[in-house]
Amino acid sequence: MSSSPSRTHTSPHLNVGAQFYKCAFQVNPHSYARKYRGKPTGLDEVGYARALIDKAEALGIRVLAVTDHNSVSGIDSIRAVAQERDIVIFPGFELTASEGIHVLCLYAPDTSTRKLERFLGEYGVRNPDLSSTPCTTSFSDVLATVQAQRGVTIAAHVTHGSGLFKALQKHARVNAWQDRNLLAIQIPGSVEDLPQGVHEIVKNRNPEYAREHAPERDLALAVVNAKDVASPDGLEHPAATCWVKMSELSVEGLRQAFLDPGSRIRLAAPEPDEHAELVEMSWEGGFLAGVSCRFNPNLNVLVGGRGAGKSTIIESLRYVLDLRPLGREARTNHEGIVEQALKSGTKVSVVVRSHRPSVKSYRVERTVPNPPVVRDADTGQVLNVSVADIFSGIEVYGQHEVAELARSPQKLTSLLGRFVEPDASFATQKRELAAELKRSRENILRTQEELAANEEELAALPGLEETQDRYREAGIEADLKERSLLVREEGLLESAMQRLALLREGGSELKQSLPIDRHFLSPRALEALPGKEILSQAERILEALSNKLQNAMHTFEAALAEADENMRGVKEQFAARRASVQGVYEQKLRELQRSKIDGEEFIELRSKIEALRPLEARQQQLKRLEPELFDRRRNLLAEWEEVHGKEFRALDGASRQVTRELSGRARVRVEFGGDREPLFALLRKQIGGRLSEAIGSLRQANGLSPMALAKACREGVDALERTFGITGVQAERAAGASPETLMRMEELALSSTTDIELNVALPGEEEDWRPLAALSTGQKATAVLLLLLLHADAPLVVDQPEDDLDNRFITEGIVPRMRDGKQRRQFLFSTHNANIPVLGDAELILGLTPSGEAEVGSAAIRSEHRGSIDVEHVRQLVEELLEGGAAAFERRRKKYGF
Repeated sequence: MSSSPSRTHTSPHLNVGAQFYKCAFQVNPHSYARKYRGKPTGLDEVGYARALIDKAEALGIRVLAVTDHNSVSGIDSIRAVAQERDIVIFPGFELTASEGIHVLCLYAPDTSTRKLERFLGEYGVRNPDLSSTPCTTSFSDVLATVQAQRGVTIAAHVTHGSGLFKALQKHARVNAWQDRNLLAIQIPGSVEDLPQGVHEIVKNRNPEYAREHAPERDLALAVVNAKDVASPDGLEHPAATCWVKMSELSVEGLRQAFLDPGSRIRLAAPEPDEHAELVEMSWEGGFLAGVSCRFNPNLNVLVGGRGAGKSTIIESLRYVLDLRPLGREARTNHEGIVEQALKSGTKVSVVVRSHRPSVKSYRVERTVPNPPVVRDADTGQVLNVSVADIFSGIEVYGQHEVAELARSPQKLTSLLGRFVEPDASFATQKRELAAELKRSRENILRTQEELAANEEELAALPGLEETQDRYREAGIEADLKERSLLVREEGLLESAMQRLALLREGGSELKQSLPIDRHFLSPRALEALPGKEILSQAERILEALSNKLQNAMHTFEAALAEADENMRGVKEQFAARRASVQGVYEQKLRELQRSKIDGEEFIELRSKIEALRPLEARQQQLKRLEPELFDRRRNLLAEWEEVHGKEFRALDGASRQVTRELSGRARVRVEFGGDREPLFALLRKQIGGRLSEAIGSLRQANGLSPMALAKACREGVDALERTFGITGVQAERAAGASPETLMRMEELALSSTTDIELNVALPGEEEDWRPLAALSTGQKATAVLLLLLLHADAPLVVDQPEDDLDNRFITEGIVPRMRDGKQRRQFLFSTHNANIPVLGDAELILGLTPSGEAEVGSAAIRSEHRGSIDVEHVRQLVEELLEGGAAAFERRRKKYGF
């Protein structure tokens, strides 16, 4: 790989699926202002068209629907200018139905004016100069006819005089409102600003007007803003435009938006999607060689027959981002795909975008089997960062991995941790406390070991002193007094030499740290900082200190050298004294030998006694230190307990939050210290023997605390039986555990565990809550997936979630959460089930087409198989490939009534 930077780009030509476009649905041609408002624009037809398109471009409007009353003249001049720009024209006309209701009729962008004139003729409009005279067709028939003409309709300005709510009364208005072909209405502002009576009807809260096929729970049909635009400046009015999400700017795109307004229509500008996202992915080599795909910021779905490469895409993503599978089965599957489908030498690239703290794109590349490389997506420069540094939080789950998670209360707790506000200082505090407790244990054990060793040595002291007394009684001490005192003097001189050695060692360490490093406060380092004047003072303080310490170091070394020199004189004098005493001593020994007394034995005895004297002082010091160490440990254990309590309270708060958000579907409960396996492992290792009954009792204990268990062990067998039900030999063995074992027990950090309950009742039935242990595999996976779908700002990637679910839970529980969550988070699912892309209204569906077998074959994503369900080829692919494809569309048809 070249070391020189190369620019890397995304592929803008690749379809990213449905996205919001700013639309103006009631733009009038040049003649409208003069004909109906008596206010000519002051421009000719071509000038008006150019001014209109200029204004639309300046305002970011991508779609204009050009309509006039009973006329299609003036469309072509606007369409001709729009073709030069990136603006799409939906041609059409405005009709007044026979009841007096105004209707906007819109057709495909490529529909010719001649064809539009023929369409007008079907409503009895023969003279294009007739103003807004009602046609001969009823409102219901206009809706049905436009649909048969492959167009779409919008009931215009429904709250005005010629609108549905003003032109009709009583049963006629109810019938018109409930017409199955009425999909959208135009209102002048927000739904909440509608007059009270109309507001209740539009919100589908008036039983008399209730529509059977309401597209949303709280909306009877789609609403748009589309104020009459008779001049270019009219496009600036807030009520003139709205935002519609489409994959293709087509009539079918509009129709799908009208059928699913909650997902696809916004009256106000959509809030920007400021979440981390996968932008693009590509492969060089392997089963997906040559494949590239861009992703939508919202819901992406991979579809294709078995063996088409859906799992290869998911596991490629996991591989390039260096993410480790959580489950054992998932890990085996991942490694198999890397080996068999990616293969050695294959290069996988993914462009990711982070929005915090600012928008930044990166390209991550990984060639099997090498580690990932992170580049700046704009410059191609290799960066010295890990993937986790630039793109953390993404969750990738392979086939059946969600079901694996459901079997681990500890892993469920880690998922719950996503809803806890991160606190870096808390993690540091916990780590430091654990280290402090370990040091505390080691200090106590070391002190106790030294106490025991000293006690053993000091046990000989009474006997030695008894022997010394007998020597004294024999008058030996007086005879050898000078030599006896010399033993003490030698010890004192050695202590003096040790003091000098300690000072020399400390001085050496200080000298190594001089001069004090101040490069981090140099003028160059501070140059770009606004507080450099303040920080420069710190540099001057350190400089002064460094100079003073260096001067002091010279004085210190000189003083130490002088002391060494003087000490050599002392040693020489003491050596002379030793020689003098030794001569007298040896003469005295010869005299004692004639009396059959061993003087050397007495001197050796005195040496042993003098050697033990410091141990007595040390022993007293240790006895004072031991309770202080235990007091310190008790304080640390109290802090340790508080830290884990705080951690639990944060998780418990998160569980309550999640339960509220999953109201009626699932609820979450956290058990403090529920993961007891580390405790059982310690008991088996440190105590040993047969402990099955004891561990069984501890497994059933409510609110087990390692500290409480250690306390009961110290108190003895009765306390163990009374508190934890441990009896017999096992209680005796636990009560006899070493101090180290009990302290290790106190230091255990038992993780909290999480259980999820799922409401398995059918809609309308009384709630039926069941814990994970009582659920089927599919129900367990549903509960976990509901938790995963809750809001986060990093992508969620799941491979075939339906493998562990049933359709009922997908449609009733998963899809609604998915539709809500995709507004704030990117999803990427692979699936065989049509309910996910169809009922979830996926913004981007990517259809994979395989060729050959995985090890020798390949796969592709054709251009016509990229988009949402408003693309005909994509819709056909979903119906053909996915389980329940046609049924999913049928359920959608029954819901929306089309």
